[in-house]
Amino acid sequence: MKTRLFFIIAMMTIGIVSSAQAQDKVEGHIKADIVSNYIWRGLNIGHVSVQPEMSVGWKGLSLAAWGSVGLSGHKDNVREIDMTLSYETGNLQLGIIDYWTDEHDKRYFYYQKDGTGHSFEGFVGYDFGPVSASWQTFFAGRDYQEEDDKRAFSSYFELAAPFRLATCEWKATAGLVPWKSDYYEVSGFDVTNLSLRATKAIRITDSFELPLFGQVTANPASQHFYFVFGLTLKAL
Repeated sequence: MKTRLFFIIAMMTIGIVSSAQAQDKVEGHIKADIVSNYIWRGLNIGHVSVQPEMSVGWKGLSLAAWGSVGLSGHKDNVREIDMTLSYETGNLQLGIIDYWTDEHDKRYFYYQKDGTGHSFEGFVGYDFGPVSASWQTFFAGRDYQEEDDKRAFSSYFELAAPFRLATCEWKATAGLVPWKSDYYEVSGFDVTNLSLRATKAIRITDSFELPLFGQVTANPASQHFYFVFGLTLKAL
């Protein structure tokens, strides 16, 4: 049922945007990040990790695969694979993400409520120039309140402001959860993500550069603070 719902919404998205104007050629990207800690929306997901990504895009449509695998051998490391179907026109972006982890069940093609590792999220975002805004809501998969087993529709709202300073590319981010969610470990409206990231590309040769980044993240809801260092390897 969840699988059919996902593909129905995906096909509706394709139908809506099929007449949009964008680049005519197919574009592809392959890269991988290596991070000292996996922090997502203010939550500590894993330790030292490699996070590969590949995507293909055409006329505003994009299909991307992203993953995370722990390198430290820590028992709490979780393997993750995310699939994203999105569309971008002008400053507007919308799409669907299928998150999967092996934390609860190691079978990828298992979608039953009692143990699936999948969570499906819809999102919409708009770039206003100095600031971009986005809203994400889980609508299917593993997103239930533990106390009553009802779907939580866990949601997340984020504002991000990129800027350039001292030869680095910076991005300040503020994210909040609007209502109770066991997924985000909050009992109501709360701020979960205040972060500042700096990226500097180190030129190795005339045709190759190595982006390095550092990020500090505070989660006021959990009272946790993180510092992450990473690097990006790009093939395309």
